[in-house]
Amino acid sequence: MTAPMRGVLFFRLRKGLHLGERWSLHRCTPVEFRHDLVNERAPLMKILVTGASGYVGGRLVPALLAEGHQVRCLARTPAKLDRSPWRDRVDVVQGSIGSDLTAAMAGQDIAVYLVHSIGVGSDWEALERSDALHFAQSARDAGIKRMVYLGGLGRDDDTLSAHLESRHDVGRVLASVGVEVVEIRAGVIIGSGSASFEMLRYLVDVLPVMITPRWVITKCQPIGIADCIKVLVYMINESSVLPGVYELGGKDIVDYAQMMKTYASVAGLSHRRIFVVPFVGPNLSSHWVGLVTPVPVPLARELVRSLVNDVVVSGRSATEVAGVEPISLREAFERALAAIANDNVPTEFFDADSNYYRLIETDPEWSGGTMLRDLRSAKTTVSPEQLYEVVSGIGGARGWYAGEFLWKVRGIIDQLFGGPGMRRGRRAKLAIGDALDFWRVEDLQPGARVRLHAEMRLPGDAWLTWEISEDRFGTHIVQRAEYRPRGLLGRAYWYGVAPFHRWVFPGMLNGIVADAERRRNAGEFT
Repeated sequence: MTAPMRGVLFFRLRKGLHLGERWSLHRCTPVEFRHDLVNERAPLMKILVTGASGYVGGRLVPALLAEGHQVRCLARTPAKLDRSPWRDRVDVVQGSIGSDLTAAMAGQDIAVYLVHSIGVGSDWEALERSDALHFAQSARDAGIKRMVYLGGLGRDDDTLSAHLESRHDVGRVLASVGVEVVEIRAGVIIGSGSASFEMLRYLVDVLPVMITPRWVITKCQPIGIADCIKVLVYMINESSVLPGVYELGGKDIVDYAQMMKTYASVAGLSHRRIFVVPFVGPNLSSHWVGLVTPVPVPLARELVRSLVNDVVVSGRSATEVAGVEPISLREAFERALAAIANDNVPTEFFDADSNYYRLIETDPEWSGGTMLRDLRSAKTTVSPEQLYEVVSGIGGARGWYAGEFLWKVRGIIDQLFGGPGMRRGRRAKLAIGDALDFWRVEDLQPGARVRLHAEMRLPGDAWLTWEISEDRFGTHIVQRAEYRPRGLLGRAYWYGVAPFHRWVFPGMLNGIVADAERRRNAGEFT
C-alpha cells in the first residue's frame, strides 16, 4: 500500500470512528456499530441534561446513553424520573435552574439546556433571562466546554412574538459569558405528547368546522421528534460543529391550515372546514384552545401569539449539518398516532414540572396558614397491597367512584377558567410526578400511601391523600382531603363546595373499599 493510500485509509478510519461508525478495512464502507462498540470503550463525554423530565429531555437522555455518554440530570423532583427505564443509568442531582448549580455541573463536559418558563407568571420573559444568565455563569465557573440549547425558529429581523423573542434572547444570554453555545432553533415539533401536536390533534379531532384567526395561513416547517433527537445527539457528539445558530425544520413547508388538514387525512377524519376571520385575537383563541385541548391557557396564549410569525429555515440548516434526512409531515403524524394507539408515549409535555395551572397570588400576611380538612376512614379485610392497587388506579377512565357527574362539571368549570380540567386522564401505572386528571401525583408508597396535589384553578392549594395500614383487626384506610385557602375568596370557595364534599368524599371512600373487596372475591388481583 502506498503512502497516499495509507493516508486516505487513516483519514477514513478516523472519520468513521468520529462519526460513530465502524469502517471496513477492505471496502471502506460504513456499517453500524453503536450498540456493540459502546460496551468496548469508556463513555465519550460527561453531559448534564436539564429538563430530563420534560418532553424532549426524556427522549434525549436514552439516546445519549446509547452513544456511551455519562449523563447527569438536573431535576427539581428526582422521583419523577423513577418511571424512566434508564433511571439507574444516570446520575441525578436535585435542584432547579435558579438554584446553586455547583454540584450539578462539577466535572461535566457539556451542558444541555432544555428548560423554559413560557407563560408562567406575568414576567416570565425576565425569569427566562435570569435563569439563562445564572446557568451560563455557573457553566463557565465549572469549566464546562460547551452548551447545547434548543430554542425556537424565527427570523431575528422579524417582529417576533414574546415567546420566540424570549427563545432567541435566552440563546444570546447563554452565549454572553464566553462558553461555546450551539443554539438549535426548532420549528413545530411533531410527536405524540408534544404541546404543539396535542393542541393541533385535539382541535382537529373535536371540531369538524373551525373559525380561525389569520394565523392559520402562516408558514411553518414542522419537524418530527425523532429527527429532532437525531440532530441534538449529533450536535452534542460532534466537537467539530462550530458554535452558533442552526435552524431545524422538517421536510415540508406548510401553513397551519394545511397541517390541520394533513392530520385529519392521516387520522381518517372527515374533511375539516376552516374559515378564516380577521377579528379573532390571540386571547380569545387561547381560551378556546384551553377549553378544547389539554394545553393550559397561559401556554396556549403564548403558542397562539407565536403563530403570527413564519417559522421556516432561512439560515444554516441543522439537518444538513447533521446529515439527517427529515421525514415528511405525513409520516410524522403517522408515527405519532401509532405511538398513541400502542400506548407507547414515553414523554408528554405536561410531564415537566409546571406552574401553568397555579395562581401566583399569595395570601396576605394577616390571612394565616389555615389548613381545612375533610377526614374519613374505613376498615376492610382485603390486604394493604390489594387496597393500594385500587386506590392507585383511581381516576381516568375508571373514574372517582362517586359523583361522576359533579367531577365532570368541576372539570368543565376548571377548563373555562384556564385549568387542565379532566382531559389529561392518567397513565396505566402511576409514578410520582404523573398527571392524573386535574391532579398531579405527589407521593406513592406501595401498600401504604397515595398523595395527589390539585392543579385545577383554585384560590388556594388542595391535596387528596389515602393512607393504608394494617393491624390484627384488618386493613385501615384513611382518606384526607386538605385545602389551604388563599385569602377570603379561598375560604368562601371551601365552604361553598362543602355540601358536595359531604356526598362525594364518603361515596369515594366506600366505593374504593367495595371495589377492592369485589375484585378480591372475584380473584382479579394478581
